[in-house]
Amino acid sequence: MLQKLFKVSRPISWINTAFPFGATYIMLGGSVDLVFIVGCLFFLIPYNLLMYGVNDVYDYESDMRNPRKNSIEGAREEKVFHPTILRAAYGLTAPFLVALLLLSDWRSAIILLIVVFFVIAYSIKGLRFKEKPFLDSITSSIHFVGPMIYAIALLGFPAEVWPFAIGLFLWGLASHAFGAVQDIIPDREGHLKSIATIIGARATVWFSAILYTAAVVLIALQGGVAIIVAMAGVIYICNVLPYLTITDITSSTANKGWRRFIWLNYSVGAVVTICLILAYRIQ
Repeated sequence: MLQKLFKVSRPISWINTAFPFGATYIMLGGSVDLVFIVGCLFFLIPYNLLMYGVNDVYDYESDMRNPRKNSIEGAREEKVFHPTILRAAYGLTAPFLVALLLLSDWRSAIILLIVVFFVIAYSIKGLRFKEKPFLDSITSSIHFVGPMIYAIALLGFPAEVWPFAIGLFLWGLASHAFGAVQDIIPDREGHLKSIATIIGARATVWFSAILYTAAVVLIALQGGVAIIVAMAGVIYICNVLPYLTITDITSSTANKGWRRFIWLNYSVGAVVTICLILAYRIQ
């Protein structure tokens, strides 16, 4: 059972949510205190099990038509296991969420609740933000910038960090949009709507490329070691460029770029980490 839950939580993506929280908290003057430890643990495992577990349960019918599922890109557990997934996701989230709410002031507590709401609202029946074009990309991006915003709230909303938060938000929008391209055919067969099924494969890739470019420019304008981070971010633009002429019929070929994107996150993440260390030492 634990092995299945581990797979559902998509461990390859754990760092994408824990790192924005932990790095932001430390860089803004926080310490390795109880909030940092509980927050990092929460955004590392429970948060991802909640996000991907709820998604896998409510996306089961469309996932059965999607050849890229049942891999590092998403689990595909049988329906009999779905109640276990939901119990584990909600049950593991609850104690961490309560602890963080008790450790937060009212402003950061509200932000944390909003972030968790969007995690659930993306997939759960009755809300299904993932089926509302453009809101799907916005919600997905909140999943990743949300932990960072929570850390910002905990440290008093310092103004100098907002360009980086906006840059991450633009990166999230671009990434979700590009990821939706590969699923156009199975999504349409499953009568699901997304930004890609509405505006088409080619327009979605262009939309993604423009947003990646905007994020890179915004980060570069911050100067200092941020320029190095921006240079590393150019690789995301390069990753989508081969698909600027893609069509809905050939949309599944974007999967190669998406799988490359998953591993690019680690390379760019290493650059960001080094730059943060340098910036921290300069402070």
